[in-house]
Amino acid sequence: MRLPDGARLHSVLHTPERAPAPRGAARTPVTVVLLHGWTLDNRLWRRQIADLPARLATLTTRPVQLLTFDLRGHGRSSATRGTDATLEQLGDDLAEVVTRLVPDGPVVLVGHSLGGMAIMEYAQRHAKAFAARVVGVVLISTSAEGSSRTSYGLSPRLARVMRILEIQGACLLARSGAWRPHRRLMPLLAPGVRWLVFGDRVDTSWVALTASMVGNAPLCAIGGFRPSVDLHHRVETLAAMRGLPVSVLVGTLDRLTPPACAATIADELPDAELITCHDAGHMLPIERPDTVTDAIAEVIRRAADTGRMARHRPRPAPSARTAAKAAPTATPAPATAVTEPVGGVG
Repeated sequence: MRLPDGARLHSVLHTPERAPAPRGAARTPVTVVLLHGWTLDNRLWRRQIADLPARLATLTTRPVQLLTFDLRGHGRSSATRGTDATLEQLGDDLAEVVTRLVPDGPVVLVGHSLGGMAIMEYAQRHAKAFAARVVGVVLISTSAEGSSRTSYGLSPRLARVMRILEIQGACLLARSGAWRPHRRLMPLLAPGVRWLVFGDRVDTSWVALTASMVGNAPLCAIGGFRPSVDLHHRVETLAAMRGLPVSVLVGTLDRLTPPACAATIADELPDAELITCHDAGHMLPIERPDTVTDAIAEVIRRAADTGRMARHRPRPAPSARTAAKAAPTATPAPATAVTEPVGGVG
């Protein structure tokens, strides 16, 4: 879809299989919007896309569809231009995605790392829309305090030095355009990727997938978003999520958003479920896919049990006479996403 500023977002809508609706059942789908992390793309969610339909089959009378999209500057979306590589812009992008691609029905937002921060920006900058549409949130390996707690597995003093050097290097990368010269170097950088974002138990396929996603990220995105992440502080914004079913997930060996980040979020959301994955790192959708899938399914179940979805009633179908009158008139097509059946890989 093309955004108002000309940027293009690559999105994939995984629609439920068509089935006869039970009598009285709501047919407006629940839409789970999955937002990946910094330097990644929507391939992060391939296990959740494959496994969620079976987990959700008995949880709600509504069909459930999954929407993944590559964040601005990532994956197959258009590159950033420097000034638009901000979390505020990602929050505005999410608002556009929900408005144009999910015009009806309840929405569950799932964000990993940078994606979780984008959800917080959406709640901050589009508070009315967030309150009206969102019925549940899952925050994975993310922070409401920017990178202030990022340790890289180092001592506090060395971590501070590392953050300063990283930010300075990011400013240089942000001016490097949409090049991807590091793509050819990713096999050599794989050991560093393994150490930085994974825990104790690592499969080589996980590292290969992560290295492929990072290698596909242009330098302008790798560097461009780093200052915004550093300045991110949305602890007070978490109040918008109180009363919603929320799950917060973190790995005990996460070197980028350590357990202290999740604890801050959980402290602000007393009813949230805090899930700690022992010996896991930052890449929980890959490292602990079943745990992440179960957490998403549980949030949907809780939203259904509390009746939050009931307020999202489907639009009444037009009468045969109204439809006949409208048929000859052509209207512009709405913003669309690539559509795949549930179970496909985006």
